[in-house]
Amino acid sequence: MQSADQNQPLVSSVPETPAPAPSTAHSLRNEIRVWTRDLLIAIGLALVIIVFLYQPVKVEGTSMAPLLSDQERIFINKFVYRFEPIQRRDVVVFWYPLDHSKSFIKRVIGLPGENVEIRQGIVYVNGRAIDEPYVPTQYEDMSDYGPVRVPKDSYFVMGDHRISSNDSRVFGPVASQFIYGRAVFAYWPVDHFGSLATTEASSTNSK
Repeated sequence: MQSADQNQPLVSSVPETPAPAPSTAHSLRNEIRVWTRDLLIAIGLALVIIVFLYQPVKVEGTSMAPLLSDQERIFINKFVYRFEPIQRRDVVVFWYPLDHSKSFIKRVIGLPGENVEIRQGIVYVNGRAIDEPYVPTQYEDMSDYGPVRVPKDSYFVMGDHRISSNDSRVFGPVASQFIYGRAVFAYWPVDHFGSLATTEASSTNSK
């Protein structure tokens, strides 16, 4: 005959297994949600920067060849001149002085108050010839011009393709109020993709 103690069920002294962790699928969904939110914020900031700081424009014509070609797409910085002055050699976009519905793109040659003269294709600023490695020999215009004095708050601009450029030699210096951006980056065609400052430096060094 068995005792009462022997009839009792055995109780294990091993602790119970803890409850399973939250589903890994739920954790993955949270992580995807966070990444999606961050991506949308980044895209939104990029769009704001492009819309308010940079403007895409299409180049028409060959007056800035070889730096820029016809139908090339570039970005211009619309706010750079609110923080720094326009400088010689800057490639700027401005409203055409004779028709403000059109935009032109040229290179700054003469600054306010300077005297600009061209003798046999060589540009002189305040009586000194300036170095222009961005103008290929085959694009030089050997004619004479000036001298002229650039008015206050105005700039003398010229195209790099001198023999086919409608510039300040024709319509005179451009008032600073009409200059609304500086060319900074080319994005189309793909083989021209990159900073225009870098492109110019490369063409300068290779000449």
